[in-house]
Amino acid sequence: MDLTERPVQLRGSAIARRLLHWAGWQVRFGGLPARQGVAIVYPHTSNWDFPVGLLAKWAIGIPVTFWGKASLFASLFQWPLFGAWLRGLGGRPVDRLAPNGIVGQMAEELKAARDEDRFMWLALAPEGTRRFQDTWRSGFYHVALAAKVPLALVYFDFAERVVGVEKFIMLSGDAQADIALVQDYLGHRIGKRPGQAGPVKWKA
Repeated sequence: MDLTERPVQLRGSAIARRLLHWAGWQVRFGGLPARQGVAIVYPHTSNWDFPVGLLAKWAIGIPVTFWGKASLFASLFQWPLFGAWLRGLGGRPVDRLAPNGIVGQMAEELKAARDEDRFMWLALAPEGTRRFQDTWRSGFYHVALAAKVPLALVYFDFAERVVGVEKFIMLSGDAQADIALVQDYLGHRIGKRPGQAGPVKWKA
């Protein structure tokens, strides 16, 4: 189901918007449907996605949370300066051995944030890597379903040079219908290296 109302308005950085404009990029964003949700970013094919995404984040003014699954990534949080920088960006080390798993852990945190009216948007690249993958990781889907929060379909289109944060849906739980909806909206977006973009599908 599409969510069309945008009651949550944010105030971003004019400097970031100018930098993006100088680089030939624009951000399409008109607000959020809720103070909690999950955002997926597609396609993820290049290291350039990070600086573009970071500037877009600042231009929008949205604080996001992202998780670190791998033990190597999680260990970086132990480095005083780098760990503080990652946390400042919204990074969170997660316990892969937690009884309810990473998905359950993040779903519970989103539920708690909603109950406390605390802002929390979890941002993920479902491809999980810049290299070609023939299927997405499905953690985002189960988190959004379990927490009953909106899913934002975010794209980095290098052909149009647009970061789009415009489409928000509530997942139905009908995996095939949900996949078809996401495919229809994100499937034609063009990354920096189009050949490395995997198809929009996952095993729900």
